[in-house]
Amino acid sequence: MSESAKALHEPWPGLARQREAVSFGMWVFLTTEVLFFSGLFLGYAVYRHLYPHAFTIAARETNVVYGTVNTAILLTSSLTMALAAEACERGLRRMAIWCLAATGTLGAAFLVVKGFEYAEDLSRGLFPGPHFPLQPAATQLFWTFYWLMTGVHAVHLTVGIGAVAIVAALLWRGRLSTKATTFEALALYWHLIDLIWIFLLPLLYLVGRS
Repeated sequence: MSESAKALHEPWPGLARQREAVSFGMWVFLTTEVLFFSGLFLGYAVYRHLYPHAFTIAARETNVVYGTVNTAILLTSSLTMALAAEACERGLRRMAIWCLAATGTLGAAFLVVKGFEYAEDLSRGLFPGPHFPLQPAATQLFWTFYWLMTGVHAVHLTVGIGAVAIVAALLWRGRLSTKATTFEALALYWHLIDLIWIFLLPLLYLVGRS
């Protein structure tokens, strides 16, 4: 059985039609994710407009080194994911597996770096509550958005890492065709995670540093 035949599933008459359906379904799902994060971004924008001075003070306390390192990690993971998708399209199974493994490893590295950053934030008491060290009180609003947005992003990344690991394992065992539409959907999801972080970087790390 050819790779294309293995990748085709009912009720689709052809692989091209199946790919269109998967792409459409994934874009609908990604639209809901974008709407979810748009609500967070809108809330952030409203409160930043109301308390610009407090947000500037609060944002200066984020660790821009950690943010920059994680940006580089995620951008590199986007490259390896794109290479994995291209390798699958060309039928290069081994290369696709290695690129997926690199993508998952980079995603895990992001979470490790984020864990160190969270530990530092907590050691400095930068978690909204009665003993928050910054003034004015509105600085807590910034840090509420910081923890909420980066936390939700980390959850999405964790899901992405799990999906990459499963797809890589299925590909390695020969249970998934290199022509499967799974790779396109996975790549779209991963690139969305990276894109969201590109928006989070200036909002959370670069405010008031110019």
